[in-house]
Amino acid sequence: VQLQASGGGLVQAGGSLRLSCAASGLTFSNYVMGWFRQAPGKEREFVTAISRGGSNTDYAASVKGRFTISRDNAKNTVYLQMNNLKLEDTAVYYCAAKSINLISRRAPEYAYWGQGTQVTVSS
Repeated sequence: VQLQASGGGLVQAGGSLRLSCAASGLTFSNYVMGWFRQAPGKEREFVTAISRGGSNTDYAASVKGRFTISRDNAKNTVYLQMNNLKLEDTAVYYCAAKSINLISRRAPEYAYWGQGTQVTVSS
């Protein structure tokens, strides 16, 4: 199983980025997909997750209204649209997959993880 995250970069505060995570080696539509992030010196934290079919989502309070998760099961890809980025959004962003069809904020419940993509928001 491989999860390949991409789309990170350097952006000014207030700007936007779109992350992608391409999955292979698994039946993508059978997995809940999540995004987590880890800032320097901090623990990894939940950002958002989406159910297998895409009908249910969950967002951390810190990103709700600014970030949008979506998925394209035909392309085996999950996306994270990030708008109105803030300095505190700076982190390495990881995509993750879990097989049980219940959205979870708990990282240990996700079996597969991507390598991470760096998002840096500057002032």
